[in-house]
Amino acid sequence: MANYRNVLVAVDFSEESNALVRKALEIAARNQASLSLLHVVEYTSSMYAGDIPLPEDLNLDRDLADQATLKLKALAEENGIPDAAQFVEIGIPKREIVRLAEERAADLIIVGSHGRHGLQLLLGSTANGVLHQAKCDVLAVRVGS
Repeated sequence: MANYRNVLVAVDFSEESNALVRKALEIAARNQASLSLLHVVEYTSSMYAGDIPLPEDLNLDRDLADQATLKLKALAEENGIPDAAQFVEIGIPKREIVRLAEERAADLIIVGSHGRHGLQLLLGSTANGVLHQAKCDVLAVRVGS
């Protein structure tokens, strides 16, 4: 196993996020590595295909990012992770995770995997996308059932 120096853990605020962060902290401690937390807010504009026009001043992505920042701060404080190691990005999760990992020179990305099967697996998941796009090691931790 490699000696990791810079670990990035991507969380989705699911019930399993705390367990994922604890696992990441163990790995970081064992390697005396720094640890950064990331949450990606997926673009809402790509999910909205309605006929009703939205107000021009409505910025759902920014509002969701602000809410995510508060949630990430609470999760980080609970686990002793400093403000400088907390990141909230807006975009496509797998792309933003890989981009931030490269920007932060991460040598390990830790993501949760829900162990999907069948059609969900064929469509791909964030963990699978990160695994195939990242230039560093990726650890997919099985979470949930």
